[in-house]
Amino acid sequence: MTDRGALDERKEAGAGMAAPQAVVALYRRAFREFGARALWSSRPAAHPTVADALAITHSLRVEGDLNARRLAEQIEAACRAAL
Repeated sequence: MTDRGALDERKEAGAGMAAPQAVVALYRRAFREFGARALWSSRPAAHPTVADALAITHSLRVEGDLNARRLAEQIEAACRAAL
């Protein structure tokens, strides 16, 4: 499980930072595959930042299934690499 403090620090560092294409692809995949089930309280950003991508990982973990949790891990890893 991800340390919430570290995740919050990465969100802050990624605020306003345009997400790399790899992160954008994972972000869009999350909404396509899990939007209605796990991301019902979120709206997809037209031009997501690293912080936007990290913001949906908690919902993927809590509201989603095992596949959603795995995707959350992929998003977090891609964001870590981008920072």
